[in-house]
Amino acid sequence: MGIIRSAEVEKLTGLNRMAIHRAEKTGNFPKRIQVGPRSVAWKRSEIIAWVEQRRLG
Repeated sequence: MGIIRSAEVEKLTGLNRMAIHRAEKTGNFPKRIQVGPRSVAWKRSEIIAWVEQRRLG
């Protein structure tokens, strides 16, 4: 499973941290994975799928 950290998620999606957080809370963004006490990541495949879905409309 490929995981990516916040900076790469922001770069791929064009969203900032707060926008990602809001979208997660409403169920419109892939869920984060807790990888440490103060570290989170996302599955790369889920982020790519989310971006593609947005591109296709």
